[in-house]
Parts: sequence; C-alpha cells; structure tokens
Amino acid sequence: MTINAVTTTALSGMQAQMTRLSATANNVANVDTTGYSRLSAQFSTDPSGGVAAHVSEVDPAQGADPGGDMLALTEASIGFSANAAVFETGADIWQVLATIKRE
Repeated sequence: MTINAVTTTALSGMQAQMTRLSATANNVANVDTTGYSRLSAQFSTDPSGGVAAHVSEVDPAQGADPGGDMLALTEASIGFSANAAVFETGADIWQVLATIKRE
C-alpha cells in the first residue's frame, strides 16, 4: 500500500465517521419529535479502497435509544480522530520522502 493510498483510505474513514456523526446527531436532536424515525449508519468497504457509510432509517418500532446514540457519538469521535492521526502520519511521511528526493 502506498502512502497516497493510506491517506486516501484515512480520508474516506473520516468522511464515513462524519456521516455517522451527522445521522446520530439527528437522532439526538429529534428524540422527542413525533413521527421521527431514527437513522443508522452502516459501513462498507469501498472496492477501490477505504470505507463508506450509508444511512438508513431504523424500524420505528425500535423506538429511541439515547444511550446507544451517545455511545455512537463517542465512537464516531474516536474513529474520526484515529483516521485523522493516520492521515497526518501519511502526510508527514510523504513530506519526508519528498525532502529526501530533493536532496
């Protein structure tokens, strides 16, 4: 795997976590809204590398899950931070390699 592939994969991970965060934030904001159907984000592997998140409505019979939503917010935050660290490390390595090549 190349450095560029690592940073691209990390970027897709950050985008997927942002999608998850948005869906979960909607759940928290609308917990008392009559007729609101909770949203759930599912992750899938992108054939070209990386990950994607797809949002779908949860069966209304399942009802609200504030505890699960708060956990999902925490997980999305941690997942985003982990992918950001990988992205930054890949960018740093790329910069070091470019410096070596110039010299």
